[in-house]
Amino acid sequence: MAAADNLQKPSAAPFAIPGLGRALISAGKVSQQAAEAAVKKAATSRTPFITELSQSGEISALEIAETISTMFSTPLLDLNAIDSQQLPRELLDPKISTTYRVLALTKRGNRITVATADPTQQEAAEQIKFTTQLLVDWVVVEADKLQKLIDQTGKSVSESLDSYSNSGDFDFDDVKIEDTPEEKDNIGADVEDAPVVKFLHKMLLDAFNMRASDLHFEPYEHNYRVRFRVDGELREIASPPIAIKDKLASRIKVISRLDISEKRIPQDGRMKLKVGPDRVIDFRVSTLPTLFGEKIVIRILDPSSAKMGIEALGYEPEEKERLLKAIKRPYGMILVTGPTGSGKTVSLYTCLNLLNQPGVNIATAEDPSEINMPGVNQVNVNEKAGLTFAAALKSFLRQDPDIIMVGEIRDLETADISIKAAQTGHLVLSTLHTNDAPTTLTRMRNMGIAPFNIASSVILITAQRLARRLCPQCKEPADIPHEALLEAGYNEDELDGSWTSYKPVGCPACNNGYKGRVGIYQVMPISEEMQRIILRDGSALEIAAQSKAEGVRSLRASGLHKVKLGQTSLEEVLAVTNE
Repeated sequence: MAAADNLQKPSAAPFAIPGLGRALISAGKVSQQAAEAAVKKAATSRTPFITELSQSGEISALEIAETISTMFSTPLLDLNAIDSQQLPRELLDPKISTTYRVLALTKRGNRITVATADPTQQEAAEQIKFTTQLLVDWVVVEADKLQKLIDQTGKSVSESLDSYSNSGDFDFDDVKIEDTPEEKDNIGADVEDAPVVKFLHKMLLDAFNMRASDLHFEPYEHNYRVRFRVDGELREIASPPIAIKDKLASRIKVISRLDISEKRIPQDGRMKLKVGPDRVIDFRVSTLPTLFGEKIVIRILDPSSAKMGIEALGYEPEEKERLLKAIKRPYGMILVTGPTGSGKTVSLYTCLNLLNQPGVNIATAEDPSEINMPGVNQVNVNEKAGLTFAAALKSFLRQDPDIIMVGEIRDLETADISIKAAQTGHLVLSTLHTNDAPTTLTRMRNMGIAPFNIASSVILITAQRLARRLCPQCKEPADIPHEALLEAGYNEDELDGSWTSYKPVGCPACNNGYKGRVGIYQVMPISEEMQRIILRDGSALEIAAQSKAEGVRSLRASGLHKVKLGQTSLEEVLAVTNE
């Protein structure tokens, strides 16, 4: 009977000894009583069994690791030989590391090497395999060292983010990104992680305060960086832990109404940041799958930029007069050209703001609409749904418009409908990606538009660039050789000593000697002589020569004039224009 009682004692115990404990008992490394005590204490304090066993004095963590390595034929590793900064933290979700007390070491092919103090954790192996789609190779390590490294890894992420979020005076009560009720239902703990949310808000607000145009969140193999484009130049602002890349991407996707589960294709969305009780900033979001995660670019859309007036854009008096004369015409086509980020949209909306009157019907088609303007009927192009620029234009013509703005002329069909609208009593404003005004006409010809249609519809073309403006507080006179000024494009008559060129210096109030940007414009009205050149299918060189004869400055000449006025430097003009 006594023997029977003895056999029943283990199964009658309130806490069962795990397989690892039974293996250590079988090897004679620990006693039954010590294992049971460790199991009870671990259940009460909610700590790992191995931790309690190593702290009991019965056996050390090193002895446990050596025994397990031998019994299960698993490699033994000393974590003191590992550089914690070089660990690939992006391989494994931090929650899995904390829950199962494991740590990813390396990845090779379709296998992942994971450090553990207990290789019998079948559930942990299955979870890692499911989330990473990799086969697990265990490496045995000492439990105390493993726990310490896991704690350090977890803290480094939150502490690092907090250091960014809490730097400077920043009141998070005044900053809020509002989620719709449907989005709130889909937000999990991963995207509501407080340090990540604070970090994102901090970056968005800092970018706005620094007058940045774009934010770039870029994941690489061993690091993660955040850059702002300030005055046209990218500057690295922060280098947070790479472990946050997925949580940060998820948070941005949720508030931008993107598919949080889709990481294989690019996505586009929008979001709003509320700063204070009556100030809201719009952002356009673009995601792009890269080798090491999703790169996210956020563009700041400031609605006030379209209402600041044409004087603030930097047009010279004669250029402004030409543009205002063209937009007051009852019909015809006005084209604004330049590369991405040259301010074309702001120029178009500045014109629309001048034309936006109660008695005028204005419709725009964009991809997407960047600036919200009350009184203007704005349409977002959606090619997947069949709402192309051409389809939107056809609908506009049935809506009795006076003025039509097309975000970009990309193909012959859109160009053809735009020209017909300009020929039938509508003022059409649009953009093209060309280098200067004269080449815009030949570009339209190459698209397949007949010379007659170009000559009879286009009334003005504006090419533009944005150059960094010299800081008025620290700029200094530049000593530029006479030959260099001639080579840049100045005439001998202009180098009469009546003006001074300046160079950037740098001070606390600016960015390396520059503060803000100034527009460089080539405003070319289409004269009768230019129409004749177009009708006989003349080249861009002929049109450029004619425009020069009519007093139209080229982009380079316009930039050189800004240098004479002391608004920008010669180096900046040479960098953004061709001669």
